[in-house]
Amino acid sequence: MLAVNAIKEVSYSLETMTIQGLACGEKDNENNIVLCLHGWLDNAASFLPLMPYLQKKLPDKHIVAIDWAGHGNSSHKSADAHYHFIDWTYDLLQLFETNSWQQIDIVAHSMGGMIASAFAAAFPEKVKSLTLIDSIGFISSAADETTKQLRKGMLSRLRDSSLKIRKSGVKKKYHESMESAVHARANVSDLKYEHAKLIVERGIIKEAQGYRWRSDARLRNTSPYRLTLQQAQQLIRDIQCPVKLIYGSNGLDMVSSGMKDFGALFTNFSSEKLIGGHHVHMENPEKTAELIKCFIVN
Repeated sequence: MLAVNAIKEVSYSLETMTIQGLACGEKDNENNIVLCLHGWLDNAASFLPLMPYLQKKLPDKHIVAIDWAGHGNSSHKSADAHYHFIDWTYDLLQLFETNSWQQIDIVAHSMGGMIASAFAAAFPEKVKSLTLIDSIGFISSAADETTKQLRKGMLSRLRDSSLKIRKSGVKKKYHESMESAVHARANVSDLKYEHAKLIVERGIIKEAQGYRWRSDARLRNTSPYRLTLQQAQQLIRDIQCPVKLIYGSNGLDMVSSGMKDFGALFTNFSSEKLIGGHHVHMENPEKTAELIKCFIVN
């Protein structure tokens, strides 16, 4: 297995922010890349169990896992910006342009899968293959929910802004120990302690008062809009590259429903179920890597 010290930090400067990440493997060919995209409130460390197996099974590939903006070690969006789903797609486009990546393989988990799917639909020339991990399609809502969603999103944003104005009187929440933070993360997910620890260690910062989350609090704001099911299905129909879904036997319920709403719409689609939960790539990394290798190589 790959030694831990063979995984290195990488950094990419975009227009207004810096995207950090982790990388390993062959770097001679910058287009021979497997780009790993994490889910909401996770970070690049969620791919640490998988990366050694990917490098072992794909020795000619350069494996890169990034932290999305607002997550991990990457920059937060500016004070006047927000975390719109579509804007992460633009961040991905900037990453491709900055590195002159032509057409590469993408492995994407959860929210990362939704972003990668939208990107693959809009920029088919840039995606060679797409592996989705416990993620398929998009979160959508009925068209007649548009006004309600807008109101919820604006009020969420307003509450966040008001809180910042009053922040001098607000006590930040700190964990007294790393262990406390890891247990808190594990308790709100299906993550095992050792997997939650990997994500927390990259997503937390130690200050004099204790440990606090590094991620941007605005990530928790309610989105002001959702795609309709028809819009979501349109995007899926426009994905031209081969798509492989790897999902957990105890993963998200929305994956099962997503297979019904979206599975038949892909041009080239296959799926495989593994024993595990939403973070099946952390629980079952060797088998996940084997499926990715067979999909990419074949």
